[in-house]
Amino acid sequence: MTDISKSSSASLFLPMFEGFRAELDEHHDRRERVIKASRDITAASKKIIFSLQRIKKLNEPIPNFVTKANAQHWDNIAKQYKTISPDLQDLNTHRYERNITGGNQELMESLSFQHYLSTQTLISYDDACAKVSELSEKGKPVQLSIEDYVLGIFDMVGELMRFAITAMATGGELPGGSSTSTENRKVADEDTMEVDSEEKRSLPPRNALSDMRELRTYLEYLEVPRGTYFGKDVDKKMEVMRTCVEKVENALYGLVVRGSERPKGWIPEFTGSSRGPEPVEAV
Repeated sequence: MTDISKSSSASLFLPMFEGFRAELDEHHDRRERVIKASRDITAASKKIIFSLQRIKKLNEPIPNFVTKANAQHWDNIAKQYKTISPDLQDLNTHRYERNITGGNQELMESLSFQHYLSTQTLISYDDACAKVSELSEKGKPVQLSIEDYVLGIFDMVGELMRFAITAMATGGELPGGSSTSTENRKVADEDTMEVDSEEKRSLPPRNALSDMRELRTYLEYLEVPRGTYFGKDVDKKMEVMRTCVEKVENALYGLVVRGSERPKGWIPEFTGSSRGPEPVEAV
């Protein structure tokens, strides 16, 4: 009689544990799909960035040869997002946030870099979210967190550094675009002292270095919670971002101040110490 009661009791709990097993299996399968998609999105985004680095000018439409080369990579990214869109809805958005963050950050890096090259402006968070939603399955968008957006912008500074260094090495000058907008120029003029009422001071055209410096200033304003993944990532990327800006400054110093001392075909030196430019040699 006792054996029968134990068997009956065990049979009551067995379906419950089988349900737990099925739920855990589903969780691990979903997690693996998200991780794989994140890796594929990262790989495709890196290929997009590689093609974008072939561009030589700022504030102009993306050349057709770059657009055609990157079309297949954008299609691959869209395919990956559509695959995992159902897995990243409701509570699962936060449950698998750390599994998709790598792909989201790399996508933001490529997206913001492309936007900057064509407009010489920083893409907004809302526009970035709209782009991710466009790449996702209709009605089930993958949410881009503000943390992934910010961390992607940090990484984009590194691409601006490579773009600026390459432009100086091949063209002999910093890549620049249009001058400050009319509205911003008006505000700036109102805030400055007028030397001549008939002739106001005009602002010089922006270039890649001035944009990087401005971006560095705003990123340094960030106040992030300590002891979190986001805080640790920001601390790491902040130092790298500062080093990238310093490298462009040092390369420009070598190009302008010491350019006349260098032979033809000289490439700016930017691999030295990040503490500042190398000392000037006596002539």
